[in-house]
Amino acid sequence: MLAQQHRMRTSVQFSAATRSGARSGRRNVVVYAHPCAPQEPTLVGFIVSKAVGNAVVRNRVKRRLRELAADSIAETPRGLHLVVRALPASAEADWTRLGADYRAALAAARRKLAA
Repeated sequence: MLAQQHRMRTSVQFSAATRSGARSGRRNVVVYAHPCAPQEPTLVGFIVSKAVGNAVVRNRVKRRLRELAADSIAETPRGLHLVVRALPASAEADWTRLGADYRAALAAARRKLAA
């Protein structure tokens, strides 16, 4: 489970990350990474629109993405705001494919920030 201290909640944080952050997309997800103060914990937010499916499907996708984020938060450096946007294909993706796409998009977004 993603710890409460790592959850992004405000619209200001979401818009800053999506508008001015580094973006990297894969078939199932798009990850936006935005640097913030280095002493702040990494915050992760999720965008799962109605295009993904009905409420049951959207919530299943969100639960899977939250678990992937919780697993990878230890390797993610402090001072990042991450927004993970689920694409419609994520509704049909299995756990392995969704995880591979998430990790690849996260790594690519972090590389873009470092460049």
